[in-house]
Amino acid sequence: MKFVLFTKPTVSNPSCHARPWRVASAPTLALALALFTGLPATAQTREGVDVGRNSAFSNLVPADSVERSSAEQYQQMLQQANEKKALAGKDHPQLMRLRAIAAKIIPHALQWNPRAANWQWEVNLIGSKQINAFCMPGGKIAFYTGILDQLKLTDDEVAMVMGHEVAHALREHARERMGKSTATNIGASLLTQLLGLGQIGQTVTNYGAQLLSLQFSRDNESEADLVGMELAARAGYDPRAGVTLWQKMSAANKGAPPQWLSTHPSGTTRIGDIEANLPKVMPLYERVKTD
Repeated sequence: MKFVLFTKPTVSNPSCHARPWRVASAPTLALALALFTGLPATAQTREGVDVGRNSAFSNLVPADSVERSSAEQYQQMLQQANEKKALAGKDHPQLMRLRAIAAKIIPHALQWNPRAANWQWEVNLIGSKQINAFCMPGGKIAFYTGILDQLKLTDDEVAMVMGHEVAHALREHARERMGKSTATNIGASLLTQLLGLGQIGQTVTNYGAQLLSLQFSRDNESEADLVGMELAARAGYDPRAGVTLWQKMSAANKGAPPQWLSTHPSGTTRIGDIEANLPKVMPLYERVKTD
């Protein structure tokens, strides 16, 4: 998740967080991309949560390039952690626990993203007090010991965290942000040329793009909450753990509001959304538990 909890390494530079400029043609651009890529306007009816298709903007950036860059950065991170003696060995109890939970969640990833069938999934544990976990594009998962130790997470709660992070990768949110940045840069250039605004117009356009990225980031997080909850439920983990997870997160973050609160839904909002969607995923969980 993205907190201090769910802030993950990115595979792009800071400019890739920009969203398309807010002008009347932005929805038209999204529609045109959807039509061009052949994506339906709405997802087919299915059991579980409904968050629609992956964003058409992700098609502006090659998935292979994003995943290759992700794998390289992930390996660099592991090497650095190993040099600091912070990388858990394969026999570490908490790492074994994480990998066991991942083994139950990953098989349900394919229905959310066919590319996941060819991902080289990895799960690692890094010694750090940070309340943090992430899944990079291509299925590169990492947890910090801080989130497990400080929040004293149950297996169900760990599955909710992991499901959320895996959902970010499956929904290709990093690739989507890069695509939106690409669309923004193209659109901003055309706009300033057409209107003759020059550098001032470019600056205003970029500022508007930054504002849009804040709201979009909230949407990404909310989407990952729901998809992650379904993944956990299908894997046999109680999705109601999402409520207790966020209660623990809210308690841990009292006093000094973390940076992620400026761009992500509050704990109260997330708990409300999770509770509202529980009827959609509880049957999945109950079915697994009775089999």
